[in-house]
Amino acid sequence: MNLLDATTPPGEETPPGFAFSEVSASERTEDDLIGASLYEFAPGNQLWPYHWHRNNEEWLIVVAGTPTLRTPDGERELRPGDVVGFPEGEAGAHTLYNRSDSSARVAMFSTLRKGSCVYPDSGKVAAVGHVFRLADHVDYWDGEG
Repeated sequence: MNLLDATTPPGEETPPGFAFSEVSASERTEDDLIGASLYEFAPGNQLWPYHWHRNNEEWLIVVAGTPTLRTPDGERELRPGDVVGFPEGEAGAHTLYNRSDSSARVAMFSTLRKGSCVYPDSGKVAAVGHVFRLADHVDYWDGEG
């Protein structure tokens, strides 16, 4: 797969402002420990809600365009060739915006360990294939005994 000219079919259905297209490189290579996907998103869109991972790390490589990266340190515009690492935990929180006039294309690489994902802006956590509101938390012993 070539990151510069690979076809990226439409991604999952998303709310307005989050549209993207995507192709998985790791499905083609049948990797078990490293995930890799190529994403393309048009001007005015955000690639995923702001989030961080527990038990997984990610790398971002900008292939084309000038997406704006948001992390706990603030926002900065990226350019083709930039590589950014996102460690697990709150320090690795991130999202991308496309505030430019042309499409942005990025490759994301991640470890493929079971973990969870926290969305601090919307107060949610994703684990074991489900998404939960943090406001609904219960005591550890709730429902036991």
